[in-house]
Amino acid sequence: MRWIFLAVILLALVSCTPRTSGDDDSTDKVNISEVQAYRLDGSPLYLPERSEEAARALNSKLDSARIRWENNPSEENYIWYGRRMAYVNRYNEAIEIYTESLTRYPESYKIYRHRGHRYISIREFDKAISDLEKAAELIGERPLETEPDGMPNALNIPLSNTHFNIYYHLGLAYYLNGEFESAEIAYRSCMRYSVNDDLVTATADWLYMTLLKQANVEEAEVVLEMISPDMEILENDSYYRRLLMYKGIMAPDQVFADNLDSLDDVTIATQGYGVGNYYLQNGDSARSREIFNKVISGRSWSAFGYIAAEAELFRNDWLK
Repeated sequence: MRWIFLAVILLALVSCTPRTSGDDDSTDKVNISEVQAYRLDGSPLYLPERSEEAARALNSKLDSARIRWENNPSEENYIWYGRRMAYVNRYNEAIEIYTESLTRYPESYKIYRHRGHRYISIREFDKAISDLEKAAELIGERPLETEPDGMPNALNIPLSNTHFNIYYHLGLAYYLNGEFESAEIAYRSCMRYSVNDDLVTATADWLYMTLLKQANVEEAEVVLEMISPDMEILENDSYYRRLLMYKGIMAPDQVFADNLDSLDDVTIATQGYGVGNYYLQNGDSARSREIFNKVISGRSWSAFGYIAAEAELFRNDWLK
C-alpha cells in the first residue's frame, strides 16, 4: 500500500509541474534557453531571439544543406552544412560538423578556415589560431579562388577569396588574444589578397588598430593613405566609416551616435567598437568604457565588434 501511495503522490506532482520550454513543440523556444558560448568572464551566451519568419527561412536553408550532406558528404557539402548551422548560431554543432569532416578531408584548408572562424565565435582564440595557421599552411600560394557568400550582399556579388578569409580571421584571432605583433603579420599578409575596395577597407581597419596597439603611429598613418572618400564600398561600410573617422573626415558622433536606434545590432557592434577604441587610444577611458558596454548590451554576440569590445573590457578589468 505504501508503494501505491507514493506512486499516486509522484503522479500528482508530475501532473502539476508546469511545462518547461523543453516540453513545447517550438524548436526555437527550446533552443533560446541553450547556452551556446561563454563570455571571457565566464558568463553564458544564449541563442538570440528571432522572428518566426527569420527562423523559418534560416532553418529551411539548414534543412536543405543537411539533406545535401546526407545524400553526398562531399567537402563542399560538409562546409555548407556547417555554415548553415553557424548561421542559426549553433556554433558548437557547426564545429562538430567541421571536426567530423576533417576525418574525411584532413588536408582541407577550407574546413580549417571555417572551423577557425567559429572558434572565434565561441571565444576559443587559441584553437582558432591553430586552425587558421594550418589553413594558411595548406593553402600556400594556390591561385585565388572566390569564396561564395552565405549571406549575399545587395548585388549578390561575392567579394572575398579564401586566402583573404584565412588571413583576415587569423589576424582577428591574434588581435582578440592580445597578440598584436602576430596580428600585424597576418593582416599584412591579408592585404596581399585584398583585391577590391571592400577587402582593402576591412584589412586596413584592423591593421590600423593593430599598429596603434603597438604604439606604431607612423605606420598606422601610412595605412590610412590607402583610404579615400571616393572608394566603392558595397559591404564594409562600417569599417569604411571608422577609417574616415581615423582620417578626420568624419566625427566620432557621426559614426556611432547618429541614428543609433535605426541601426542593426551588427552595425552597432562594428561601428561602436571602432569608436570606443578610438576614445581608448586617445586617453578617454570613461567614454570608451561606456561605448564598449553599449556594444555588449546588444544581441549579436558573435559579431567581431562585440567580441573585440568584450575583449577590451576584459583586458582592462572593466567587464563586470
